Amino acid sequence: MDSFVDGSGYLAACTAGLPTHGTLAAQRADLDAWSHAATSPVDYGALVEQGRRSFAGIVGVGPDRVATGSQTSAMVAVVAASLPDGAEVVVPDGDFSSVVFPFLAQAHRGVRVRHVPLDRLAESVRAGTALVAWSAVQSATGVVTDPVPVLAAARSVGALTLCDLTQAAGVLPVDAAPFDVTVTHAYKWLCAPRGVAFATFSDRALAELRPVQAGWYAGEDVWSSCYGPEMRLASDARRFDVSPAWPAWPGAVAALRHLASVDAASAWRHATRLTDQLADALGTARSGQAITTFPDPDGAALAALGAAGVTASGRAGRLRLAFHLWNDEDDVTRVADVLRAVDGFRPVG
Repeated sequence: MDSFVDGSGYLAACTAGLPTHGTLAAQRADLDAWSHAATSPVDYGALVEQGRRSFAGIVGVGPDRVATGSQTSAMVAVVAASLPDGAEVVVPDGDFSSVVFPFLAQAHRGVRVRHVPLDRLAESVRAGTALVAWSAVQSATGVVTDPVPVLAAARSVGALTLCDLTQAAGVLPVDAAPFDVTVTHAYKWLCAPRGVAFATFSDRALAELRPVQAGWYAGEDVWSSCYGPEMRLASDARRFDVSPAWPAWPGAVAALRHLASVDAASAWRHATRLTDQLADALGTARSGQAITTFPDPDGAALAALGAAGVTASGRAGRLRLAFHLWNDEDDVTRVADVLRAVDGFRPVG
């Protein structure tokens, strides 16, 4: 916990993580180097490879399975563009738009998106389903989906699987290997600067998906790929790389190194213990999640917390609170005291 800046009262890791002291030092050093014309694309490239290796370790795959980018929606769009005309995609109701919109944008080719209840995702997969896409942890509610039945259902009909790990990696133990594709933006629970994202690919995905966004950074030899007319893409997941947002990477590497050193199971126990303590304090059922939500249709509870110096978020008519490594029991007490004083607040419904 001492590696992070003071995060007391900050319950919004699901919106954006907080930096470690190492991340701040790396970002400031990079700005200083830039101010002295001392930055180098080659040095940034080395940082990208360090970040790729760290992320690979966090999600349990080899670095050759990891592509780098800057936004999850752009990575999902690559998958969407590779689906055949008329393909059916199954997604949960209310999943994050970066998981859903890229497929809806393929409607002109007859790609159909079928929205189903999250708790019926596995049973909704059917013959003819081309792909199942969902978030490991739902952004709006914090609900965690067991991937095993979904993966089994997809395999039974030959469907590809895509899982967004953005609200999971860094707090929940995750394994990207069973999925055909995963996408993760590192600025939330992994606490990196915004602009660093990752995707992982299975053998099947590497064989079937097309790197439609390929540029010079997707080349087998990056520095020999700056000009046409020949295109020689990387043989592994790097063929899906896009040119990195250089200034974000020094801090991202520091953040990823730190989170890679943290036992994810311990991080999850820490976060869920605090959400359960809050549930007990408010007299509601424990969720066992790192993200907990309460009805707040008029935003009164969110406003009251803000006035008390607590940073939270509101989504889909609910107050959303997230506990991460910098939070402790004092945050639980502070939030509970504020919410009890809000007129009309009810922690259920």
